[in-house]
Amino acid sequence: MLRQILLVALGSALGGIARFLASKGLYSAAPMQFPLPTLAVNIVGCFLIGVLYAWSADSRLMSPDSRLLLTTGLCGGFTTFSAFAYENIVLMRSGAYSMVLVYITASVVLGILATFLGMNLVK
Repeated sequence: MLRQILLVALGSALGGIARFLASKGLYSAAPMQFPLPTLAVNIVGCFLIGVLYAWSADSRLMSPDSRLLLTTGLCGGFTTFSAFAYENIVLMRSGAYSMVLVYITASVVLGILATFLGMNLVK
């Protein structure tokens, strides 16, 4: 169990660092009101977890430890649905209701599509 916890912790740390760097890079390249960096990270994370789960379905391609490190750890640390929820509240409080609708719809629809594409890319 300690080994599994350490694998998740390592993956989460790497995912969190990657999310931080990606968000900072996107915000500095194009500062905007719409939370594009979080949307982009979530979509990339959904695609990546789709690919990883598809690879891990064949135990010859990925060990259970690798799956834990990369899916629960890395993808869990990289994706940002807590930030997603907070940013929607901020947008609602500022009265940007149409932007909230676009953000939620794009995140859910594109996230599901990216996961599907990631899973099917491996097949």
